[in-house]
Order: sequence, then structure tokens, then C-alpha cells
Amino acid sequence: MIALTGTPGTGKSAVAEILKRKGYRVISVTELARLHDCILDESGEEVVVDVEKLSKFRFDGVVEGHLSHLLSPDLAIVLRCNPLVLKKRLSGRGWSEEKVMENVEAELLDVILVEALEECSEVCEIDTTNLSVEEVAEIVEKIIVGERESYKPGKIDWLSVLEDRLDEVVRL
Repeated sequence: MIALTGTPGTGKSAVAEILKRKGYRVISVTELARLHDCILDESGEEVVVDVEKLSKFRFDGVVEGHLSHLLSPDLAIVLRCNPLVLKKRLSGRGWSEEKVMENVEAELLDVILVEALEECSEVCEIDTTNLSVEEVAEIVEKIIVGERESYKPGKIDWLSVLEDRLDEVVRL
């Protein structure tokens, strides 16, 4: 199982659609959770998934979603995006300022990357900020077939990149 994960707005769903069109087996965390009766709550804005229960099931393919790295995958591919760009993307979705900033701060602090490194034996990361969806999908394919050296984690440091603009990406 391969996890395609990252903060909301980094391009997971769009890349997953391209992979599907290319013939890869791809499923979202939510779809997988429905298949295995692992939905705890669907009454609010977000679907709450029983990640612990779902992690006991295997999927031969790519599982897309910001929780997929918590499902014991063989490989986690973490999509990353500059928090300033991410803030614009998420604001454009009509999300509340609180929800936007929560996700922007999570990206700034590498939350999903750190979780993936704690949970997965192999992790790669891709900076999607200046790439098209097609370019990201091509990189994901390279990683899937084993070209991973260029995408080892640790090269992306948003705190250093944005040190003079942190007030734009954190709640004070």
C-alpha cells in the first residue's frame, strides 16, 4: 500500500485522479473507510474515520488522503506546498479563517511529514508549490517505481523560507 498524503490543498486529489486515469489502483481514505465500515461520524463538515480500525485492512494500490500515512503503508509520499500559496488555495475554497490557518500552520510545522516519518518505514516528499498537477503525478510515478533518492525527506524547510513573513502564516 502506498499513501499519497499531505496537508489539504497540496494536490493529493488532483494527482490521484491522474494516477487513476493512467491505470493505477487508487482509492481515497474515505472510500476505503466506507468499504470497511470504519466511519465514526459523517454528520458534520468532515468525515471522521476510525484510523486504528482501518489500518488493519490492506489495499493493493495508492490510498489518497491526509490520513493515509496513518494506515501502515509500505511507502508514504507526502505532498508539500509553500504555506503562503497554501493559504491562498484554502481561502479560495471558502473555508473559515480558523480552518485555513490551522492547516497552513500544520504545513509550516511539517505535521504530516513528522507523522509519516513516525509511522512509515519509507517516506518521500515533493514540493508541489511551483509544479503542475501533471508534473507532480510524473514524480509520484517515478517514486512508485523506485526512483526515490531525490525525494528523501528533509529538504523542505518552510520556517527558513518564510522567516521574514511568518506573521502571514501563523495565528498570533
